[in-house]
Amino acid sequence: MPAIEVSHVTKEYRLGALQSLKQTMLNTGARLLGRQVEEPPLFKALDDVSFSIEPGEVVGIIGHNGAGKSTLLKMLAQITTPTHGTVKVNGRIAPLIEVGAGFVPDFTGRENVYLNGAILGMSKKEIDRKFDEIVDFAEIAEFIDTPVKRFSSGMQVKLAFAVATSVEAEILIVDEVLAVGDLAFQRKCFGRMEDLIKREDRTVILVSHNIRQVELICSRAILMSGGRVHVDGSPKQVCDLFFERSNQKIASQLRGAAATTRNADDSEAELISVRLIDDAGQAMPHAFHDRSMHFEMTFAIHKELSQPTFGLGFCTADMLYLMGDYSERDIKLETLSPGVHTVRCAVRNMPLMPGVYSGRVGLGVGRAQRAAYYSDNAFQFQVVEDLDHGAHSRKAGLIGMSANWALESNV
Repeated sequence: MPAIEVSHVTKEYRLGALQSLKQTMLNTGARLLGRQVEEPPLFKALDDVSFSIEPGEVVGIIGHNGAGKSTLLKMLAQITTPTHGTVKVNGRIAPLIEVGAGFVPDFTGRENVYLNGAILGMSKKEIDRKFDEIVDFAEIAEFIDTPVKRFSSGMQVKLAFAVATSVEAEILIVDEVLAVGDLAFQRKCFGRMEDLIKREDRTVILVSHNIRQVELICSRAILMSGGRVHVDGSPKQVCDLFFERSNQKIASQLRGAAATTRNADDSEAELISVRLIDDAGQAMPHAFHDRSMHFEMTFAIHKELSQPTFGLGFCTADMLYLMGDYSERDIKLETLSPGVHTVRCAVRNMPLMPGVYSGRVGLGVGRAQRAAYYSDNAFQFQVVEDLDHGAHSRKAGLIGMSANWALESNV
């Protein structure tokens, strides 16, 4: 039996401000008299959504703002009901949505633990049994009898997360709560979620804008768009598609405006084009993992530049810088004259794993390397498996690790 079954769910909202009681009565009277009443338009936050989740599955739900993710979670948590369709949940639910929303500022941390625990369905005996564990995890033992209004915002979300994840439920619904507190506490929260998923075999629905987290801990991902399920599949496949669509949106924005550069204008240099080519000089639609490729960059130089150095780097679609290199080792020029110049960077055995990436391009001047041109998102490209040559990578992560294995056995 599925832990969660969503069948043809639609949720509609009436756009515009709520009508006054007087206006509602006038509209009702007009309808009784057979008159036409103009209603504000309906908006479908969810539009015929169907899927099921089996016990023990960890499902990530991703999508741009307004895609319907939070509306869907509120239905799964039984906070709101669908306009059409049904939502069936088999098991106790612990919703980690807007953690800390139930805290009373004038109550102490201790009092809020009991209040918030009760809101989440925990009995007093259950809270008594887990109280010390909650306080230790939140790292606020010395402040537990202080009113919450004197807590920092970080302390409040730490305590709220500790309470929410202590609920013994078969199904966890998590909405953007893994990014609470400082970096060390985020890692701690991530560890707690891994424990709940792997050791306790919970069913988890996770909504997050941190796509790397979704790809890392989920066994399945759903991409939502415009209130509908766009893709339902493996985390790698779905997350790559999300990044690809994001890059297409970024590229269209860049076409309508100049790419962001560190120099105030393009008076010294500008990037005309970037091409991906193979060893024979043929244009390639994408790069191949573990195969040599060339990045050909064409610049328009408007002023004579002294001691130029070209730079090329690669980032994930969410701007995590992965690697880069500079031309000063191979190209040694005292000056670069005005005109159109093409520079090629050969990347041997492309180490990036299959996925969607952004290119960082720069042109420095002089020994101090002042930027004549710089863009963090100059172009986008995709890395794929080289299936034509029989290659199939079992490597994991963002960068392929070159390694050799050996086994010694003493039988």
